[in-house]
Amino acid sequence: MFVSLARFTCRRSKLVLYLSGVLLVVAGALGGGVIKELSAGGFVDNSTESAKTAQVMDDRFRAGAPDLVLLISDERGVDSPAVAAAGARLTERVADEPGVEQAASYWSLGKAAPLRAEDGRQALLMARISGDEDQVQNTFKRLESHYEHRAEGLDIRVGGNALADKEMSETTEKDLIKIEAVTFPVLLVVMLFVFRSVVAALVPLMVSGLTILSVLLVIRVLTLFTEVSALASNVTTGLGLGLAIDYSLILIKRYREERGRGAETDQAIATTLRTAGRTVLFSAVTVTLALGALLVFPFYFLRSFAYAGIPTALLAAFVSLTFLPALLKVLDHRIEKGRVLRRRTPKAEDGSGEGFWHRLATGVMRFPLPVAGAVTALLLLLGAPFLDLRLSLPDERVLPAESQARQVGSDIRDDFRAQETQALNVVLDRTPGPGDRNVAPYAERLSKLGDVSRVDSEAGTFADGRLVQRPTDLSKRFGSGHSTYLSVVPSHQSLSEEGRALVQDIRDLRAPYPVQVGGPAAELTDSIDSMNARLPLALAVIAASSFTVLFLFTGSLLLPLKALILNCLSLSATLGVLVWGFQDGHLEGIVGDFVVTDSITWTVPVLLFCIAFGLSMDYEVFLLSRIKEEYDRTGDNVASVARGLERTGSMITAAAVLIAIVFLGFLISGIVYLKAIGIGLAIAVLMDATLVRGTLVPAFMRLVGKGNWWAPKPLRALHAKVGLREK
Repeated sequence: MFVSLARFTCRRSKLVLYLSGVLLVVAGALGGGVIKELSAGGFVDNSTESAKTAQVMDDRFRAGAPDLVLLISDERGVDSPAVAAAGARLTERVADEPGVEQAASYWSLGKAAPLRAEDGRQALLMARISGDEDQVQNTFKRLESHYEHRAEGLDIRVGGNALADKEMSETTEKDLIKIEAVTFPVLLVVMLFVFRSVVAALVPLMVSGLTILSVLLVIRVLTLFTEVSALASNVTTGLGLGLAIDYSLILIKRYREERGRGAETDQAIATTLRTAGRTVLFSAVTVTLALGALLVFPFYFLRSFAYAGIPTALLAAFVSLTFLPALLKVLDHRIEKGRVLRRRTPKAEDGSGEGFWHRLATGVMRFPLPVAGAVTALLLLLGAPFLDLRLSLPDERVLPAESQARQVGSDIRDDFRAQETQALNVVLDRTPGPGDRNVAPYAERLSKLGDVSRVDSEAGTFADGRLVQRPTDLSKRFGSGHSTYLSVVPSHQSLSEEGRALVQDIRDLRAPYPVQVGGPAAELTDSIDSMNARLPLALAVIAASSFTVLFLFTGSLLLPLKALILNCLSLSATLGVLVWGFQDGHLEGIVGDFVVTDSITWTVPVLLFCIAFGLSMDYEVFLLSRIKEEYDRTGDNVASVARGLERTGSMITAAAVLIAIVFLGFLISGIVYLKAIGIGLAIAVLMDATLVRGTLVPAFMRLVGKGNWWAPKPLRALHAKVGLREK
């Protein structure tokens, strides 16, 4: 197959380049505006109790978590007659807006104290907007223009979930442009050092540009059939850029090796595709399989990265195996034009010299146990903070400091006693109807739970186990037919360990009728539970697929097992650094401003693990394919490890540095968990390419010796028939 592909790209090189140009134009025209079609949510499993409760709240009560929050200020005080009258008019005005299901404020709820700031100069108005995410955004944009800054003579600042989602999408779009504008020049400079000529350095950028635009086109098509997270575009374009450069690097390096041996252009391209091209294809398959594990999770935020990431890996390989060989054919010897750096001492292009990586591998294999022990201890030390991992849903605090949603949310947390916008909704079903006597005792018991500020119900408002306000006409909103709901307002931050504990306490509390619990804390609890339920399957998919690919390359049972263990070890160290840096806040100010919440967005560890594991296995395939090639040729385990590491060490390190630069570009983003993903992936690939590949792999292979290549006789026979080789 690869020989035929080489013949086609050489004979029809100009046709391939013309078709690539057409793809570039079409993809740019159709995929360029994809960001506006992406969504900011996707963190909720629709099959969970909290999601079903949210649907019940919407269908039966036209209520739920507020989408729009107005922080109203007046120096006269919110209790002055003029301000109170204006506040009441404003509440009625918002309630009458098309698309608004429910609106309530400090004044409409009988001057409810939790909706009044402690200084008496601010009050809250909260509104629920009907429809799905797109409809909510459309309504919100209209409302924002009506109420921003001032209305009814009152100073107003708009906040809430709808604004946070809007700013998330806008920030994502701006970040993508900034990241690419900064990353590409830096990459070009670094690639001049790696490729040692201007033309050779430009080739991977051309490959990555075509890959990225093709990926955006694929994402645009995906939005026609399913929701795709806005963050998926950033991460997958970064992944596409990194993989395209990695694959270009391995192909150009092999092409130069063949040309250095005296091969003509067509022959060099054929050999490159037959050897390194095969490795590139199955490396892409490895990344694809790792990302495919995200499909087992019932959250479209995570699934989005699989929907977009899988085509990204395959497109990076496709462009590298078609466009790049055609470009090499047309360029021919001109790929060496613009030499800017030359080696001071000659070194064989085929990697046959005994350079740094050969000496490192040989030195490690002289003292395998001490080296392996020291590096393992270091990785375990770095991974120790991971044991204290605390997870949370993202809210407006993940946005940059200049974000209005973040500023308004911060003011509400600082100036208001209770978390009104974070209330839990407790739905009682199959009740006798309005006026049921069992509601009041149940509300009393709920109000006695720790960390509960108050409970609002059709039987009145309760706090600390007693009735503090009798029911009014507004209390009727809590009932609908044979159902009623109670609003449990927490006294602490809802998206926290205390919030999750409160959800469990409510669910464990004896109730007079079937009960469902919803709200932000319940969504967090159910999301983590749902993730944990699917996590073993995702890990099994990654392990099985990676094991299979490496077996096909090596014919060994021990080498794939070694790769799985070492990857998990290095990734645990990466996650430990993230906990130390973002959850504990030690990187605040170093990687940019962010709010330290004592937790990490719960999707980050899963996403990071799947992507980083795929990239790690990508490098494992590069390394083991060359070691296996040498071992098949010489039968010398120690020499094959040293020679294989010498041939690939500089290439893997260069690839890791380049892809780390891509992901470190995410630090420019104003979104906290995108920063965490970027720095996590950068640390993971650099650690894998240096500590793991440079020390642990040769130490392990020296200790095991010829057992590295062991497999039962039936599996050896199977590998002889279907195994993958670079020859």
